[in-house]
Amino acid sequence: MYNQFHEECGVFGIRTPKTNDIGGYVYHGLFALQHRGQEAAGIAVNEERIIRYHKGLGLVNEVFGENEMQALGKGTIAVGHVRYSTSGGNNVMNAQPMVVKHVKGQLALCHNGNLTNSYELRRKLELSGCIFQTSSDTEVISYLIIGNRLVTASIEEAVEKTMDELEGAYSLVMMSPAKLLAVRDPHGLRPLCYGLKGDGSIVFASESCALDAVGAELVRELEPGEIMIVDENGLRSIRSHCGKKKPSLCVFEYIYFARPDSRIDGLSVHTARYESGKRLAMEYPCDADAVIGVPDSGLDAALGFAKESGIPYGIGLVKNKYIGRSFIAPTQESRNELVDLKLNTIEEALYGKRIVLIDDSIVRGTTSARIVKLIRKAGAKEVHMRISAPPFLHPCYYGTDIDSKNSLIANGHSVEDIAKLIDVDSLGFLSVSALKEIAGENTCCACFNGAYPTPVPQHAQKERFEVSEE
Repeated sequence: MYNQFHEECGVFGIRTPKTNDIGGYVYHGLFALQHRGQEAAGIAVNEERIIRYHKGLGLVNEVFGENEMQALGKGTIAVGHVRYSTSGGNNVMNAQPMVVKHVKGQLALCHNGNLTNSYELRRKLELSGCIFQTSSDTEVISYLIIGNRLVTASIEEAVEKTMDELEGAYSLVMMSPAKLLAVRDPHGLRPLCYGLKGDGSIVFASESCALDAVGAELVRELEPGEIMIVDENGLRSIRSHCGKKKPSLCVFEYIYFARPDSRIDGLSVHTARYESGKRLAMEYPCDADAVIGVPDSGLDAALGFAKESGIPYGIGLVKNKYIGRSFIAPTQESRNELVDLKLNTIEEALYGKRIVLIDDSIVRGTTSARIVKLIRKAGAKEVHMRISAPPFLHPCYYGTDIDSKNSLIANGHSVEDIAKLIDVDSLGFLSVSALKEIAGENTCCACFNGAYPTPVPQHAQKERFEVSEE
């Protein structure tokens, strides 16, 4: 169990009217989505029905240099992916796009999310003779689509048929030899939007900030269950799976995952975080001298708390932005030291003051305790912590790395217990009801209240495909 949440993945796709250096658009789009995953990155380009691709471990600028970009060539369709592994280990075989060849051509597939029935689907495919090269549930999706493509008239019909078999979270961007497709699962658990460029290019992305990065205007989010297809005849959609399930967007997109300059399902991420800070001030007021946000996702909520409470907003923590959010240290000692590397204090803003410290979540408590220790070392007289989310009580099966509740500090500890463990003078969590009012009723809050929108999987471990049974 990690000390804080980790992102899922980011997907991007584009089709342009004319052949050009299309890989550059994907490169910029992935840069904008880098916060969603720093383990691996990949781009695939389609030039006259031939798909070239490159992928590797690391950040976008580490995987792609001038030579790699030139080797991708020119084209009219391209897709890209940044990865944080929620299913399968961190190795180059699991990097995406997943590009496969089959009797009717090639398919390049990018996936954000996590299937809840991937174990059962993979087992069924293996028993039918399928041989898997990766430990990612994305390969399960690709096998199903290809199998259905052999008995259907088009790639979109194959995708539509495949959706009948999939459960869980999946936002997909893929390309066939002639088409660009985007798919959002019937619950809409993960975001996926599309936009238009002035030259007529159509762009799909996990977040609207990636559209901004390539000069595209946001049109709308894909509806839960919607399939969108772009080919030589333009854009069309299939809605046969729309409205069959209750919409359940992951609420943590607003709390932590997404960039504050993105809009998801019509709501500004910045506004959602700002409003959560205001509600925190109403639900858990306190007397203090300054409101300090933990960078980065605690900053917007801190502004809201300061506005509502009248307590001055201050900058007391500075983040080293050159240490990735998914940095994994080898030992507990080095994990503790990592907080000191990532954050430093501004003593003048903290010394002798009563501080309200705003953060987005507490997972194990190790990181929170370390941050509080830094604040106290800088001379803070009191530290009152406020969390812009409810206590995390249940595992998530839809695309984070929290697959067990055993190490969640809120399990087995009261709020008062947690306050003592992390050494704060008071502690308050945002209520589920307030969160629902801000983000909307059609959000998944299962990690807080246990109300899962899909059946709970029997095999949920992240490394479930890594170990052989023999």
